[in-house]
Amino acid sequence: GTALGVTVAPSDRKKGYAEKNDIIISWCYGHLVTMAYPESYDPKYKSWKIEDLPIIPDRTIYEVISEKGAKKQFSIIKNLMQREDVELIYSCTDSGREGEYIYRLVAQEAGVQGKKQLRVWIDSQTKEEILRGIKEAKDDSEYDNLGSAAYLRAKEDYLMGINFSRALTL
Repeated sequence: GTALGVTVAPSDRKKGYAEKNDIIISWCYGHLVTMAYPESYDPKYKSWKIEDLPIIPDRTIYEVISEKGAKKQFSIIKNLMQREDVELIYSCTDSGREGEYIYRLVAQEAGVQGKKQLRVWIDSQTKEEILRGIKEAKDDSEYDNLGSAAYLRAKEDYLMGINFSRALTL
């Protein structure tokens, strides 16, 4: 925030974002969106039964994490992303597959459409590096392969986890 001339005061933290002139800064704290539990696909999966394995859904259901703080922050970010006066969104999550995944899930579940989205890729948190990253930000579509890899890795982890945890437990 300070690199852009926006100070994030304690009161801003409580409201979930800071705003000055034409700049709005908000944040995730880890994942705000996750893949739904198996029982979201079919209530029968609430009970663990060996005959139900493997569980391989034909689609993926995502949901905002149920923890109160995550739900609140997601709602704040969603409202900011959908504001009519917001035309450009910079994704400044951690550089790498996981940061890409976190942003894409939030944008997906927030229903972001018709907004220019740029990806900031930086290696440190210095003012110079942040400003360079913003200046050189690329259209998020240039990171589609990384985004696809992130979704696939998450689905693999999910399928392995829900199936092997149940199989080994049972």
